[in-house]
Amino acid sequence: MYYGEIKKVDIANGIGVRVSLFVSGCTHHCKGCFNRETWGFNYGRPFTEETEEEIFRLLEPPYISGLTLLGGEPMEYENQRALAPFVKKVKERFPEKTIWCYTGYLFEDILNRMLPAWKCTQDILNCLDVLVDGPFVAEEKELGLRFRGSKNQRIIDVKKSLTEGKIKLWED
Repeated sequence: MYYGEIKKVDIANGIGVRVSLFVSGCTHHCKGCFNRETWGFNYGRPFTEETEEEIFRLLEPPYISGLTLLGGEPMEYENQRALAPFVKKVKERFPEKTIWCYTGYLFEDILNRMLPAWKCTQDILNCLDVLVDGPFVAEEKELGLRFRGSKNQRIIDVKKSLTEGKIKLWED
């Protein structure tokens, strides 16, 4: 897996001050995407053990609320295979910190198509606290939306949704 950027201090992509990892590779190609350069799977730098250690170090301060995964597309299979073991390590080392993930896939598609096919999907879902789902739709863009770019996107409480067997929206 490759990544385009690590934001060391991010307040736009989840609650609190966060570390954000922008992975490379996306097949959605949403019209009006703010991060088109990350569409290519080989854009940026390789995600290595050194990269993981850097992120662990960045997550250490108590003022950091957690990690956000976005991109590109974290839920592309190639990215899931690298992210699954990484997010497990994050949860083990920092159980008090939250993990948010932004995806252009719908939560239903992740559950119905990816989950039965790929073990790494379950591993990732088990570690996620919040999933912002749905493609960016330029016609539904609204600048005042909190933690999302277009009105069609949902902010999902992953743990409640998996426990209750139905989509539960995140509440601040």
